Amino acid sequence: MRSENGKTDVMLEVFGQPVAHIRELGIEVEERLPRGVVMRLPYREELVGNPDTGVLHGGAVTTLVDSASGFAAMASLPELGPVATLDLRIDYLRPAAAGEDLLVRAVCYRLTRRIAFVRAEAYQQSPDDPVAAAMGTFMITGRPGGDPAVSEGGQTAAGAP
Repeated sequence: MRSENGKTDVMLEVFGQPVAHIRELGIEVEERLPRGVVMRLPYREELVGNPDTGVLHGGAVTTLVDSASGFAAMASLPELGPVATLDLRIDYLRPAAAGEDLLVRAVCYRLTRRIAFVRAEAYQQSPDDPVAAAMGTFMITGRPGGDPAVSEGGQTAAGAP
């Protein structure tokens, strides 16, 4: 499915309709990767956490990182299906520059039968200068006892929980 800007709309593919809070924040899918996704949060004044600096609110940044990480987990499954965030750790490395969109690249680096492990980095101008780095684990809720999962290197995750 394509969105208004012509990009593949992963939210529509997965859920059949856009997720309300993601839609309200204006989060867009920039690129779908084999085991991940790049998403964009367009800068808007109403998302600013500190009016003196114009820096985006941490909650908006967290929502972007969590959403992209969840989509990365889903993109790694043999069939798209639901996942639930078990744990998400975000290290804020520097404030996001005011007036600029924020992007996040999230990739699932390990997949077991029940858990997906994801790394993500949020950035503005360049992925080499991240605003935040994150690690997350996601419970695979739609694949009970499925096939053995594949790890980052394409090898079966032997002995996976």
